[in-house]
Amino acid sequence: MNMSKKTVRDVVKMKGSEKIAMITAYDYITARLVDGAGVDIILVGDSAGMVVHGFESTHPVSMDMMLLHVSSVARAKPRALVVGDMPFLSYETSIEDAVWNAGLMIKSGAEAVKIEGGSEYADVVKAIVRAGIPVMGHIGLNPQRALLIGGYRKRGLSDVERERIIEDARELEKAGAFSIVIEYTAADVAEEVTREVSIPTICIGSGPYCDGQVLVIHD
Repeated sequence: MNMSKKTVRDVVKMKGSEKIAMITAYDYITARLVDGAGVDIILVGDSAGMVVHGFESTHPVSMDMMLLHVSSVARAKPRALVVGDMPFLSYETSIEDAVWNAGLMIKSGAEAVKIEGGSEYADVVKAIVRAGIPVMGHIGLNPQRALLIGGYRKRGLSDVERERIIEDARELEKAGAFSIVIEYTAADVAEEVTREVSIPTICIGSGPYCDGQVLVIHD
């Protein structure tokens, strides 16, 4: 196993050549354990709100909570790339807020940030990347926006949704995202997105055709 530090560039180069293994961790000891298993990416997810803090959704998760989890994981000094999840209302309110909060993630030890949303957040992604911060996109089901679509339902089942998801992926790539999570989306749509973009795709509940998979460790 290659023990050198995993970087964003390393992850990008894995597309089409090696499957990407990504898993969540929210604390020092879990980060040590999953890193020892050889994962490529550790996601400090806002899923902590549900699996660690007992909330019914990710909406109550604050920046302060996420920064505490990120710093705890970072202190494990993992070989894996550490990605911090941007919580609800940390990037939607303005581009300035988005860049500032992404910067706080980096200051706390994250090496990249993840943002939910597609083409509507292309300008936000572009601004964060311009500030020198790598961004992982997140399309398909966006848990932070579950209220808009009537719950946690599978995406990409209609032609309209299919085209929207593919367009979202293209726009995120153009904006500078280095990879894209595709959540709870029809497998054939995730497969098409993977073919359409030159950056890695990482599935969660979206079939076997992406460049990698991510799981919530508590699951």
